[in-house]
Amino acid sequence: MSIEQALAFHTEAFRAVALWTGLSLLFVLWLSIRISAGRRKLKVSVGDGGHAELITSTRAFGNAIEYIPVALVALAVIAVFYSAAIVHLVGGAFFLGRILHAWGMAQAKQPAIGRMLGMILTYLTFIGSAGLLIFAAVF
Repeated sequence: MSIEQALAFHTEAFRAVALWTGLSLLFVLWLSIRISAGRRKLKVSVGDGGHAELITSTRAFGNAIEYIPVALVALAVIAVFYSAAIVHLVGGAFFLGRILHAWGMAQAKQPAIGRMLGMILTYLTFIGSAGLLIFAAVF
């Protein structure tokens, strides 16, 4: 592989990381706006005021903040070793999992299917990412 080919390969992979990072930033912003809107609606200045709606939206935001940064770091390192297609596969599955989880958290009846499927996709992408990264490090 020539230097030009290698540069093009990595540029495409990092563009894929940029896409999933940008979408994740917008998603976190949307989750945050939901909390702010709920606080305004329920006249709560700080915290959740004991309102189930705010507790749920705050937890959905917190859960996203707990998982997204680690996933994006993994995605960036995956882009060093693998193609844009692999980055899109992992990033897309992870992002879908986060959307399903947040949607499931907002459902009245718990545990909701979206929440469960979202966590399963999140776990699978973490396991897959770990496998890809360990493989790249060892071989």
